[in-house]
Amino acid sequence: MTDGSTGSGWFHDIDSHELGAAREAIEQGEAEEPADWPQRAVDAGFADDEDDYYDLLQEATIRTTQEVVRERERAGDQQLTYSIRAMDDCERMANELSERAAEWAGGLFTDVGSGVEDIRVVADRDPETAAERRAVSIATRVADLADEAEAIRAFIERTAPSVAPNLSAMAGPVLASRLIALAGGLEPLAKKPSGTVQVLGAEDALFAHLEGHAPSPKHGVIFTHEYVRETRPEDRGSAARAFAGKLAIAARIDHYSGDYREEIHEELRERMATIRARAEDEPDTTEGDR
Repeated sequence: MTDGSTGSGWFHDIDSHELGAAREAIEQGEAEEPADWPQRAVDAGFADDEDDYYDLLQEATIRTTQEVVRERERAGDQQLTYSIRAMDDCERMANELSERAAEWAGGLFTDVGSGVEDIRVVADRDPETAAERRAVSIATRVADLADEAEAIRAFIERTAPSVAPNLSAMAGPVLASRLIALAGGLEPLAKKPSGTVQVLGAEDALFAHLEGHAPSPKHGVIFTHEYVRETRPEDRGSAARAFAGKLAIAARIDHYSGDYREEIHEELRERMATIRARAEDEPDTTEGDR
């Protein structure tokens, strides 16, 4: 690597133990043609000999890779991925544990329901026996998990619009984060065709279809959005395709430019209005069937 004017390498003017400076030089440096960099490093006093040069280069490149990985892990889309998975785990564990807590508390207290909110009531009780203390303790864990899930959801709703403004506005912060997580990040999502976006989260059904055991799925997690869920069954395929198409465009805009584009949201609203208007346009055959 060289600065082009002196022909010096990435190690130029860098102390051999300054890994931060070495990382920056390795990332930003370039060379027009190969050179005998180990010998130049020795001549410059950067390394004692060729072996020492390669040891220092390895140390610097490992540090560079570690820092790049850390930066990517701290990126907003990765934080959304971790958040949505953590929220799902908290909700799942809270629901599963609430059943166990209700079973235990039901044998100790009266009028114990099985839902998470019912278990909160148990968590507020004052236990009098060792068994009651354990049952109340389990109920408290359920309440804590449910509270954590709600806190993570609030974090997602605050964070997602800044990471993916168009996707969040179109799908809602939680569904947007779920799509990002399923795709493996915002960039992978932005590179997926709309047909793939449409069935994200329906991989099991898709594989079953490919093996000839089931029909092709019309939608994956996007079914949770009102545009798909609240459209009549015979029009859901069209709604899912239209929705997925705009979601794919929104992801690309968010990844490559990051600016909010109202026009794509208006286009989607108009398209969904057209699809839903089909039910109103179809003739009423009630009288003829009588």
